[in-house]
Amino acid sequence: MAYTFDIVGVAPILTAFEYQHKSPEPHRSKAYLSSPHCTLDDLIKSTELIPAKPEWNWDEVIQRIINFWLKHEDRVRYWQQELFLAGQENVIVARVANVETLRHEFESLLGWEHGD
Repeated sequence: MAYTFDIVGVAPILTAFEYQHKSPEPHRSKAYLSSPHCTLDDLIKSTELIPAKPEWNWDEVIQRIINFWLKHEDRVRYWQQELFLAGQENVIVARVANVETLRHEFESLLGWEHGD
């Protein structure tokens, strides 16, 4: 399976909590991570806190997070600065997604049959 990872922003702690708990079903296409610190270790640790964790290959998800961190240093530094400027009542928010499940969701929304 293929996975994506991206940092999507900085949000108040309560807002991030709401994102994490919006869709708790285990077959969802995406999950949100949050951390009070914009570090690789803290975002990896936050994968353990996902409620009703999707049935994904979490070793691959973590590898995707690491690859993002290594390839996008400029974006990471940008979000670290934004988090610092936002203050202590905020967290960094990131999204991981299962590409195949996400594609099926989009096709379903558009009324496309699989394989069309």
